[in-house]
Amino acid sequence: MSFSELGLIPELLRAVEEAGYSEPTPIQRQAIPVVLEGRDVMGGAQTGTGKTAGFTLPLLHKLSRWANTSASPARHPVRALILAPTRELAMQVHESVQTYAKYLPLRAACIYGGVDIKPQLDELRRGVEIVVATPGRLLDHVEQRSIALNQVEFVVLDEADRMLDMGFIPDIRRILGLLPAQRQSLLFSATFSDEIKKLADSMLKSPQLIEVARRNMVSETITHRVHPVPGAVKRDLLTWLLLEDVAAPQVLVFCSTKLACARLARQLQKDGIAADAIHGDKNQQQRTEALEGFKSGAIRVLVATDVAARGLDIDDLPCVINYELPPTAEDYIHRIGRTGRAGKQGNAISLVSPDEHLRLSAIEKLIKLKITQEIVPGFDKDATSDSARRILRNQNADRRAHTSPDRERPRNAAPDTLERKPNLASDGFDFNRPYAETESKPVVPGKTSSPPSAARKAGRPIPFLLGGNGR
Repeated sequence: MSFSELGLIPELLRAVEEAGYSEPTPIQRQAIPVVLEGRDVMGGAQTGTGKTAGFTLPLLHKLSRWANTSASPARHPVRALILAPTRELAMQVHESVQTYAKYLPLRAACIYGGVDIKPQLDELRRGVEIVVATPGRLLDHVEQRSIALNQVEFVVLDEADRMLDMGFIPDIRRILGLLPAQRQSLLFSATFSDEIKKLADSMLKSPQLIEVARRNMVSETITHRVHPVPGAVKRDLLTWLLLEDVAAPQVLVFCSTKLACARLARQLQKDGIAADAIHGDKNQQQRTEALEGFKSGAIRVLVATDVAARGLDIDDLPCVINYELPPTAEDYIHRIGRTGRAGKQGNAISLVSPDEHLRLSAIEKLIKLKITQEIVPGFDKDATSDSARRILRNQNADRRAHTSPDRERPRNAAPDTLERKPNLASDGFDFNRPYAETESKPVVPGKTSSPPSAARKAGRPIPFLLGGNGR
């Protein structure tokens, strides 16, 4: 089946073709005709199946009758509202709307928190037919009377399960209460809990249930792997994997908290890996810069929390690493759904410490899959932080020894920053060598010398390696 067989208008077919799509995905084949018929939809599909186009294309088709080039804001009331849980997902959906509506004179706005509200106010005052919004910022505009929802004909709730996890359901119910009773409603979710079903019952009218895969089913194109590791050396194992084992040019690493996310990104940078973090404490500009750097290849590793990463759309992302397993098994599905999208191959690696085994069992039970466990030599249950760092230093030295200085470094290769620290006891230094025999810096006339160090005061000899001045 082609998109032309779905009954879409020529302007949309042209935009879809120019975007590089020739055949609709299963969720698109099933959802688009139902939405065009005017029926409510409850859609269940794993991430990466193309559900965004599944509701964007038919909405634009039905809104095309209102398309106009008038400069009057009154000719551009809000007729479609798309709600998303995070800024990143809202931006992704808005980008899809702009891509498919390029040949239609329809206006779209994306409003979310964490940025100055004034530009959004100006955009809404000029009039827009389509609003993609996060719930909190939308309610801010409602309170400021900068948006009117009394002419909304279509409402879409995307990633409803994440809305529930983030505590947005009360806001969603409040927003739904502001919309006209006569409207077409669409709800999409990767998983369906009892709370989501209750929300669907209050939001949808005789909906058509569309599911393209078994609930909580992960993509068959993803390879799963678990590395058991003591918590004390987990960070070192991640560095080893990124330098020695995982050849992927892009790796998305998940942490459970914002603090752990920031710390891990800084440590990877110290280990010579091009890394950055994306989490809720960063402002929108910082998050956008980190994401753009990751997409362009300037950043090889992006460390993220679940909330920040929800909705990230990275083309051909080859690998996802769970530095910490998520507290709920469903979040594992959301995390690894960033890779193996649209039938492409992906890898999901999890570093599991002894206190996370119950979480691993819950994940395996949910996805009905026993994940292969591989112990990395040197990072087993007897490993210590010192032994792990020694492995990293030795392997980094081996890598430098086998790399020709005249050969160009591969793209995204980490610089050789893991220099081996000298062992004063084993490297032949004479601790009985008097300090007077070491070289000293020339005295500059008129310049006061630095005060003697504590070691010099105590009369202890200081190895020449340390500079001969005690610092």
